[in-house]
Amino acid sequence: MKIALTTLWLLVPLAFAAWHFGPGQDQLKLDDAQSLIAKADNALKEEDYASAIKNWEEAMSKLPKEEVTLGRRLELEIAKAKMLNSKLPEARDELVELMLVLDTDPDADPGLRDETRAALANARYYMTYLMKLEGLPDAMWEPEIEAARQEYKLLAENASDRSLAKTSADDLEAVIRLARMDPAELYGLPIPNQ
Repeated sequence: MKIALTTLWLLVPLAFAAWHFGPGQDQLKLDDAQSLIAKADNALKEEDYASAIKNWEEAMSKLPKEEVTLGRRLELEIAKAKMLNSKLPEARDELVELMLVLDTDPDADPGLRDETRAALANARYYMTYLMKLEGLPDAMWEPEIEAARQEYKLLAENASDRSLAKTSADDLEAVIRLARMDPAELYGLPIPNQ
């Protein structure tokens, strides 16, 4: 009996080591990713967008494959930080890709889908503003403002969060005003920001 108990007692560290070097590795990666996400959140609060982007990208590389929703959330946060870090065209392109993925996935989180759609509409609005400010022809900026209008309208009608729906309705009015504005009217106005 003593030999059996001693053997079992000596096998406990072996079982722990097997777990640690097996499924425990995914948990360690997730812990590393969570600490990087916390660093990125702190950098965002300090308005150090480049550092936040770097930490979120590193966290994404450490995430286990099963963490699809968290990975998509990080993609959204990276794109939003890029918008704030003067990388609007790059952020817009990333948001378009993410929106396509979320729209084709029936299991995607509706809140994440709405938040991504709002960020994409926001990026399109600012792109249009800059295009009009630069004096680009209507054919260049009209598709962008029309896409922003459609995104905001969809959010205003179908958003799962009522406050997001209200904000989107207000933003829809701003998009319509921007579309009707003459570029000369924009010259005296301050450039809108987040």
